[in-house]
Amino acid sequence: MIAQLESPTLDNPCRLPYAVEGLLQVFTSSHRNFFTSVMAQALRISGQGTPVLVVQFLKGGIGQGPEAPVQLGEHLDWVRCDLPRCIDTPELDEIEAGSLRKLWDYTQQVVSEGKYSLVVLDELSLAISFGLIPEAEVLEFLAKRPSHVDIILTGPNMPEPILELADQITEIRRSHRP
Repeated sequence: MIAQLESPTLDNPCRLPYAVEGLLQVFTSSHRNFFTSVMAQALRISGQGTPVLVVQFLKGGIGQGPEAPVQLGEHLDWVRCDLPRCIDTPELDEIEAGSLRKLWDYTQQVVSEGKYSLVVLDELSLAISFGLIPEAEVLEFLAKRPSHVDIILTGPNMPEPILELADQITEIRRSHRP
């Protein structure tokens, strides 16, 4: 059970005399088990009162979808595809492809509305490499996002055009072999 936290809100009329630009961060690795550090960052930021969205494109199994995001605390929404399984192959049936498309459309919509200050797009590189989300659409989405929104992209083999746009690239490597 997750406790719902209430954060006090401050009515601060003070505005900065400049715009704060959002960053594009990429976390990449040859293996797929590094989401913990990104999720910790999202939880920390949302705990400070910043609205955060975490989207897991290839995870399913919990009957979620855009209509039923999990709310972790007051400021973090976490959404997955409404699928009975995790996606691990580019071959999807019509229902699975539709569910992934619905999640991608939802993500683009809420980001364009500026509802969230941080958006984590987990395993987006795999969705691109599987041909499930067109790279050109992702590049257009990144170019059109509201200027204050920070985006974190995760996954192995991030496409080079996205890496060229990134403000920060974190490559996670194993320091030892078992």
